[in-house]
Amino acid sequence: MDTLSNGKEAGGHMMQRLTAMGILITLGIVFGDIGTSPLYVMKAIMCVDGGVDADFVIGAVSCVIWTLTLQTTLKYVIIALRADNKGEGGILALFSLLKSLPHRWLYVVAAVGAAALVADGVITPAMTVTSAIEGLHTFSPDVPVVPIVVTIIAAIFVMQQGGTSRIGRLFGPFMLVWFLMLGILGVCNIGAAQEIWRAFNPWYAVRLLVEYPGWFLILGAVFLCTTGAEALYSDLGHCGRKNISAAWIFVKAMLILNYMGQGAWIISRLDDGIDWHVVNPFYAVMPEWFVGVGVAVSTGAAIIASQALLSGSFTIFSEAISLDFWPRQRIKYPSTLKGQLYIPAVNWALLAGCLLTVLIFRDSNHMEAAYGLAITVTMLMTTVLLAFYLRTKGVSMWVCVAFTTFFGVLEVAFLVANLFKFTHGGWFTVLIGGVVAVIMVVWRNATRLRSTFIQYRRLADYVDLISAVKQDAEIPKTACNLVYFTHSPTVDMLESKLIYSIINKKPKRADHYWIIHVEYLDEPDRLDYDVRIVVPQTIYFITMRIGFRVAPKVSVYLRQVVEDLVESGDVDLTSSYPSLAAEKIPGDFRFVLIHRVFSAASVISKGKARLLRLHERLRRLKISDQDAMGLDTSNVTMETVPLILNATPSRRIARDAVVRDR
Repeated sequence: MDTLSNGKEAGGHMMQRLTAMGILITLGIVFGDIGTSPLYVMKAIMCVDGGVDADFVIGAVSCVIWTLTLQTTLKYVIIALRADNKGEGGILALFSLLKSLPHRWLYVVAAVGAAALVADGVITPAMTVTSAIEGLHTFSPDVPVVPIVVTIIAAIFVMQQGGTSRIGRLFGPFMLVWFLMLGILGVCNIGAAQEIWRAFNPWYAVRLLVEYPGWFLILGAVFLCTTGAEALYSDLGHCGRKNISAAWIFVKAMLILNYMGQGAWIISRLDDGIDWHVVNPFYAVMPEWFVGVGVAVSTGAAIIASQALLSGSFTIFSEAISLDFWPRQRIKYPSTLKGQLYIPAVNWALLAGCLLTVLIFRDSNHMEAAYGLAITVTMLMTTVLLAFYLRTKGVSMWVCVAFTTFFGVLEVAFLVANLFKFTHGGWFTVLIGGVVAVIMVVWRNATRLRSTFIQYRRLADYVDLISAVKQDAEIPKTACNLVYFTHSPTVDMLESKLIYSIINKKPKRADHYWIIHVEYLDEPDRLDYDVRIVVPQTIYFITMRIGFRVAPKVSVYLRQVVEDLVESGDVDLTSSYPSLAAEKIPGDFRFVLIHRVFSAASVISKGKARLLRLHERLRRLKISDQDAMGLDTSNVTMETVPLILNATPSRRIARDAVVRDR
């Protein structure tokens, strides 16, 4: 097999090894979401019921500690990070490992989980940045939070166009400062109520959930501490399992210390009649002289968390496109950093969603009601897929059942708790996730349905005729090199419309016919090709395999393939026009793209017809094929053909015998 380009850069290798620099970079890339949860978790818990006692606070902190231990550490860091697809993580990467299983319904699980993660990505930047900026209320209750938040969020999204490779180098050191700040603030306040150490005893968490009548509200607030766990898994490809696992030890320790410090401070102030809707314990534990610094560092951490979620969202949609879950989008590569993606349509859609979130809910108290519901769905879907993955790895059925039961019950409890927030804001993320999930399911089903109706013919039956067309001087030459794209993965069969285009639809004479099959893979960095010479100096069949993190510049790759073939003597590109051949000038290239439009003349079931009509409407979200493959539009011919399905009529029209005999 010939190779266009392959292998990882040195930086990619470094991130797969456990190094101090790798851990530092991981702090900036992976832990922004879960690392900023102390901004709002304890406030959300206290807003459930401000008139509480010390046991309530200890039980709540215990719930946080054991949620981080069971949900984040055990499920994601220890188990899920081992389920990688060529180094990539996340729910769609996990589905890629299972798509060959006979359980066809798993794609629905993956689509729902991915859509819910996208919905979470809409509200998380708004929630995190708003919580950070609300710290300014410590100085003045009249600070206009919403305009500041809108400005910061808009700047974050605009910044994506130029890439973040330069400022990204600062993310790691900055987040190190952030986590150290969390830990130090926690340690400085634990002494206010030493009984907070009891929170390590899970009995206090269990007792709180059993005895407190509003346990579901407590669980809904506690769950916010682990919402970044799914993003942690999705960022596996950026940093590697070893660096994430090692960094998590430090991150978890700092988070727990901060939660304990906030809890101890709250216990010491229970008799002060504090309005927890106004006072945020995160800022309250800070010395007065440090609050300004705390707000600044918190805002920076919120920006970094938002940036990490954006990068993760781009990766999700890139994987979704490769898996036929989403219409193909324009993907840009704004920096030389390997694998960094930027999808303009996704970026601006997420920006609109984030700004809408801020304008609808306006403060973090109301955003908390919308936060967390979608991500519980993602976690539940990940649990289902992980159970199947563990089974494929030879794990016993009983262990898989125990895994599914334990985490399924835990996550269903979180889901039920968050469902109580539905009317208070949860509907917003459900609406976003529902729309994305429907598009994913419809697009995938319609794409597969269309492919089943494409008719193929044996290329061998037309080889002699195509060779004759090449020699027929009566047929005007379309181009020296004519390039077609095929859905067929094998050279033996080609679409009937492709053959019809060459032979019947204004016969096209050329010196060379290039037939290209592009495989968009769910592997991140794959880029290679192989070639079959069907007829020497006439027909060539090329298969290109392109990973979802690789720029799909098909015309550039074709030029590289042709250069290889010229060097090996398998093709002579010199123009066949005598005047040009005398100067050894290469012949021109023309690309022919065939677009199949669903025809109203099709005779199929109403359900299938409705699905294909939806597909045609969703195509408006899709960029053109020439843009998707990076083709020069001046060298492209677009041919539109009808996709007629089962067009055989129930009756055949008969010739009028009377008229015929006259």
